Amino acid sequence: MLRVTEIFYSLQGETSRVGLPTVFIRLTGCPLRCGYCDTSYAFSGGKRMHLDEIMHEVALFAPHYVTLTGGEPLAQTNSLALLTALCDQGYAVSLETSGALDISHVDTRVSRILDIKTPGSGEVAKNHWRNIDYLTAQDEIKFVLCDRADYDWAVEKLRTLKLDSLCPVLFSPVFNQLDSAKLADWILQDRLPVRLQLQLHKLLWGEECAGR
Repeated sequence: MLRVTEIFYSLQGETSRVGLPTVFIRLTGCPLRCGYCDTSYAFSGGKRMHLDEIMHEVALFAPHYVTLTGGEPLAQTNSLALLTALCDQGYAVSLETSGALDISHVDTRVSRILDIKTPGSGEVAKNHWRNIDYLTAQDEIKFVLCDRADYDWAVEKLRTLKLDSLCPVLFSPVFNQLDSAKLADWILQDRLPVRLQLQLHKLLWGEECAGR
């Protein structure tokens, strides 16, 4: 059993799969409380579903891409079985995780999107740094940046940990808080080997569209 907030079909708004039609499975619950969180409605509630129920609902969309998100998906241990079942079904599967929980047991066929929490998030102490040891070229690292201080902190981590040698690195501004053009200028000035990430779904449908 898993507690599910919603299952929906939309365009992927983030990561290197941006723009691709994707089924999203949003699990309920999260041990973090980031100041900019846009899915706080997934902290509680949800519907208890058997794995086969979830698989059936996903199949109705006949998707190629499936993303498991939250909340924090790994807060439910049965999420590992769901990820494996999705891979076994032949879907291209990605996992969006806060980086606070161990990713080492996630099926190796899954693309893991690891969100490294910055000081501005209010949850920097929750980063599980050992996760970096498990990343491969098919994974991605994401920094969500609140301000210049977050940017400088992320650049320091990028360089000292050589993160771009592990997998693609994404720098994303907090929507309506850090100007995206300003972030683009900083990235160009510092010649960073990162991808500027904007949240496509919010640009298309507005800020209140997390569950579109």
